[in-house]
Amino acid sequence: MKLPMLRHLAGLTAATTLLTTLGSAPAGAADEWQKVGADARSGVSGLAYEGRTEDGTGVQVLAVHDNKRSGQQRLSRITQREGSATVAPLTWDGPEPVDLEAVETIPGMPGEYLALTGRGILYRLKVAGTTATVVDYTPLPAIGEGDDFESFALVAQNGKLAALWADRGAGPDRPATLYAAPLTFAAWGQPLFGAVTKRAYRSTYPDDAATRHISDISVTAAGRLVVGSAADAGDDGPFDSAVSDAGRVTVSAAGRVRVALAASPTVLGTFPQYKIEAVECLPGSTDALLGTDDENLGGYVRSAPFCGS
Repeated sequence: MKLPMLRHLAGLTAATTLLTTLGSAPAGAADEWQKVGADARSGVSGLAYEGRTEDGTGVQVLAVHDNKRSGQQRLSRITQREGSATVAPLTWDGPEPVDLEAVETIPGMPGEYLALTGRGILYRLKVAGTTATVVDYTPLPAIGEGDDFESFALVAQNGKLAALWADRGAGPDRPATLYAAPLTFAAWGQPLFGAVTKRAYRSTYPDDAATRHISDISVTAAGRLVVGSAADAGDDGPFDSAVSDAGRVTVSAAGRVRVALAASPTVLGTFPQYKIEAVECLPGSTDALLGTDDENLGGYVRSAPFCGS
């Protein structure tokens, strides 16, 4: 048995039986990793806040999976509480995406989301109950040569909306490219982008040849950019990742988007042997919900206090 698998098995708790069924999770606090996927088809590639549970003891989030074949699961709902994390599959109604890597709640539009594929196709979804219906889809603007996207975030300030996304980058010779643009919607639902700006970003940690400098983005209410970075040596690992304070974003009343990246990003936490691909700051909280896509080793979620002002 390979070392990464040993780490995952050892970290689950002293339960008498390893729970490997999708949707099961070991007992543990919310700030411990909780298993939500058992294989490469059920890892967490992106998270979007949906709301609190009815009893107020947990949160519900949508999770996208980077599956590529027809009929495979694209979207699930994770309910996370202090002692558990459970998963329920959602039905995808509409054209099937290939390789979903990020998902984001649309501010001010309850039940609506944007989900992004690795090659830059953006899907607008309306979620009702256990069904996600495709409203429209469109390519991102200004896609660069070789871009591979794992992140997408929305920012609402001064009555305006902006979108952030990033080519993940690859090792020391290819930093991530962070894109930003104003965002509106056509009457029929299509996302419409304004002028695009871009910035280069290098993670402080990890910093090896397998580093993806930006594996996800979340933005706090105050405009802080909270960024995940990950290193992936293959489907069985080893993995490594971190979450960092990467800078700030502002949107003016005129809709102008300004991104100020930190010259040296502050590492908020490191997570050896996990590949973080989802970072979601939870509204009304200082916590981020983190999700991993650990390929053959499955997927995990946990919370961490990374989203204070």
